[in-house]
Amino acid sequence: MEPGTGGDVVLVAEGLAKRYGDREVVSDVSFRLRRGEVFGFLGPNGAGKTTTIRMLVGLVRPTRGRVLIEGFDVRRRFEDALRHVGCIVETPDLYRFLTGRENLEHFARMLGDGAEGRIDSLAALVRMEGRLDEPVGTYSLGMRQRIGIAQALLGDPTVLLLDEPANGLDPAGIREMRELIRHLAEERGLAVFVSSHLLSEVERTCDRVAIVHRGKTLAEGSLDELTGGGARSLEELFLERTGGETV
Repeated sequence: MEPGTGGDVVLVAEGLAKRYGDREVVSDVSFRLRRGEVFGFLGPNGAGKTTTIRMLVGLVRPTRGRVLIEGFDVRRRFEDALRHVGCIVETPDLYRFLTGRENLEHFARMLGDGAEGRIDSLAALVRMEGRLDEPVGTYSLGMRQRIGIAQALLGDPTVLLLDEPANGLDPAGIREMRELIRHLAEERGLAVFVSSHLLSEVERTCDRVAIVHRGKTLAEGSLDELTGGGARSLEELFLERTGGETV
């Protein structure tokens, strides 16, 4: 176990930065993710959110900083760290010509460790059991997102990372996604990290929030702490911290 974790803290990001040539996409991002909570990573498009997620799961090597997952340093103990993580970066990686079940079976075979036996229960969890044997190409965006979450949960992770999960969904799909995310945290005890630029959804869904802007964490805390118990809105806080720039 690395220093810096313990108790309910399952993921630690410390001073993350990423530079491409002369351009620093992420310059100073730090936060902690706790078991059983929904953590909102809030910022406008281009704020460095997706690059940060890629650093969290080892797809991008940080220029500076480190990531610990369940006490394991992602750079030094990659496999030990990542076996605790389920992730969707941008859009679910699904084969449209296969059925939902065939997609899940394909990924389950790569994982092993009893993952194939979880398919039916996960399909029920994401409310896709009735459409599981239909081609993914016939699914709506919301249905593909739900199958993607089932896929991310096949390895029985303790941490779930979602990049803009409500992006492009209609109001009904957004509500279903919100309910599913809350269920995963409250009933299953997962630590759920949600990257988003949707202020209203972050307010409705998340327990704690980090505001990121131009590659830096400007604020982190519970919604009550950050908004003064509702004395001001999350939008007002965001405008204050970013000098008047909107999400």
